[in-house]
Amino acid sequence: MRLILVRHGEPDYQRDCLTPLGRRQALAAAERLRHEGISAVYSSPLGRALETAQYTAGALGLPVETLPFMRELHWGGIDGAPLPFNGHPWDAADEMARAGWDMTRTDWADHPLFARNLVTAEAAHVGEKTDEWLRILGYAREGTAYRCLRESDGQRTAALFCHGGSSTAMLARVFSLPFPYLCATVHLDFTGIFIIRFSRREGGVSLPVAELCGDDRHIRGLDAPEEAGCTDGASRDIMDC
Repeated sequence: MRLILVRHGEPDYQRDCLTPLGRRQALAAAERLRHEGISAVYSSPLGRALETAQYTAGALGLPVETLPFMRELHWGGIDGAPLPFNGHPWDAADEMARAGWDMTRTDWADHPLFARNLVTAEAAHVGEKTDEWLRILGYAREGTAYRCLRESDGQRTAALFCHGGSSTAMLARVFSLPFPYLCATVHLDFTGIFIIRFSRREGGVSLPVAELCGDDRHIRGLDAPEEAGCTDGASRDIMDC
């Protein structure tokens, strides 16, 4: 199985939808993904991800299934306690690296920048739900690897449209790497693509493979928009990323 993670297009965060540029990015992503053999489309339930997903799903004639656990992460101090960088995980990860912290350490959740940060529990939740979802798709986690429970019936490709934070948390779980390490080393541009490949050998146990990381060639050269706005004019709450 191949799993294609796609970040949403440029958003209007206040209304949780795509800007005109974001819609052009989503259209370019749909064209880029048209020949990937996608047979299922999933999305975060948030508007900017759903709108991005609908371009690809529409081009392929597929429905979009929402995965509530892939909505964007929230960060900040637990109980409103102040944190450096307001708990922003990417800034926190960069600060840890500057300070000489070994970013491969597994006890990152005890670091002062994450110990009382909302994002720590939310990233763990995404990780747990990721394994539950992958098992439904036919891959059971065993240690740091996954056992293929599917019959050897050819390659299947699914696309998941989500966010910078939730996709990073999913990647951290799938590749058994610390969440801050992925925050520091894997950055997806709007509609950036990351492809994970799982073994097709029935009963086989293997590590997932990073087939493609951060591909954004399809949006290079797109002009910036003159103004932003939702296609439906709906008003939604401000989201994080």
